[in-house]
Amino acid sequence: CHVSPQIGLRALALPPGTWQNILMTVAEKLRLGATRPEVAPALFRLLAEAALSRAALDACGLPVAVADAAGSRPLSYVNQAFEAFFGYRAAEALGRPVQVLLAMDPPCAEQLFREPAQTVLLRAQRKDCALAQVEVSVGVVRGSDGRVTHWVLAFCDRTELEQLRARLAKPR
Repeated sequence: CHVSPQIGLRALALPPGTWQNILMTVAEKLRLGATRPEVAPALFRLLAEAALSRAALDACGLPVAVADAAGSRPLSYVNQAFEAFFGYRAAEALGRPVQVLLAMDPPCAEQLFREPAQTVLLRAQRKDCALAQVEVSVGVVRGSDGRVTHWVLAFCDRTELEQLRARLAKPR
């Protein structure tokens, strides 16, 4: 397994004015006795941002997964490209640890979840048991307290490139 300098996804720190701040504002307004019409615009904005984020990830051509930072790092989201590339439907993948689901080498899989965010080249297994060389760009999502809450994994298939390199490296 090979670790290259950080490229691809950058750390996804949540700046002020994001959905967390909106949600805290809505909760505070409700605590202070605000009515539904008073908090509806903030809730609508929160839902619209969440829907846009999900649509953008689903439209992305690269397989993308989001893993929870707690425990065994279970997947909490996979996009359609992930389903197509790895062969797992979302219902099969969600809740399962990414390293188990993709049968990654444990030492290489652990490199995915080290800070700072990075790009790692490793071997993963698809549902049909075919092996794939994938470059995984890893980003972090932080909570309002600065702790890592989720890992964002964007996969790029490098199987053909690695096979070509191996053929070229063989003596004739």
